[in-house]
Amino acid sequence: MIISGKTKICAIIGDPVGHTVSPAMHNAAFQKLGLDYLYITFRVAPEQLSRAVVGLKALNVAGFNVTIPHKVAIIPLLDSLDPLAEKIGAVNTVVNINGKLKGYNTDAEGFYRVLLEHGFSPQGKKVVLLGAGGAARAIAYILVEQGCRLTILNRLQELDWAENIAQFILDDLQKEVQFFELGDIAEALPGADLLVNATSVGMSPEDNVSPVPAPLLKKIPLVFDIVYNPLKTRFLREAAAAGAQIITGIDMLAWQGALAFEKWTGKAAPVDLMRREAVKILERHED
Repeated sequence: MIISGKTKICAIIGDPVGHTVSPAMHNAAFQKLGLDYLYITFRVAPEQLSRAVVGLKALNVAGFNVTIPHKVAIIPLLDSLDPLAEKIGAVNTVVNINGKLKGYNTDAEGFYRVLLEHGFSPQGKKVVLLGAGGAARAIAYILVEQGCRLTILNRLQELDWAENIAQFILDDLQKEVQFFELGDIAEALPGADLLVNATSVGMSPEDNVSPVPAPLLKKIPLVFDIVYNPLKTRFLREAAAAGAQIITGIDMLAWQGALAFEKWTGKAAPVDLMRREAVKILERHED
């Protein structure tokens, strides 16, 4: 592509960002649609976040993604929030609207779009969610909003994180969410229609571990791991061997990226292309 004085800039900020596949996804999508946009990465340390946001606004970027560890810290630095991002309390996408920065959360809707793509409706279903961090908070909210019966499991030393999510959902949606420590997983799983890993367990380079003992994965029809590197985690390999349908983290990555793309450009994103480009990068890393 030819970069000119009219090229619109999008970016991702985080620390670290060297591993991200977002530039490959977005630049391929811009090129496919013939859009004069460029997507780049900026490593921003926590102590530099406020200065970076001022700089991005001053440079008049079209928008940017926000990743670890800034998804919560960025909120007071923005001019406004989408209602869903405000409820979830985390932002992963920012749009520059006439010089004002508005924060969105595309993790929740991206997760939900993947479920629909695989023919799963949460209404009336039992879902067990592992983890209680920022991604889990977004996932928990959209699942309960769509009518599931949710149980959250988290490490004992951070069980209060799960309790906070349960209280937040009760306050906002008037729906009860159960929460237990991970040691109680054998009691929580029976009857689950969907099991979701929203922890970082199994992420490269620690990719030979799973958050769930393999024998417990029997009789769970659908298993979703939001970890996308490696492409197929040990957790998913063992779930497939136990007979489950599996969903990889690359699907959620592509959809949350596609939704951000649409907010920046106003155009429908080529989500299949974005998914393929992300897979290409990750396959190279695995080789």
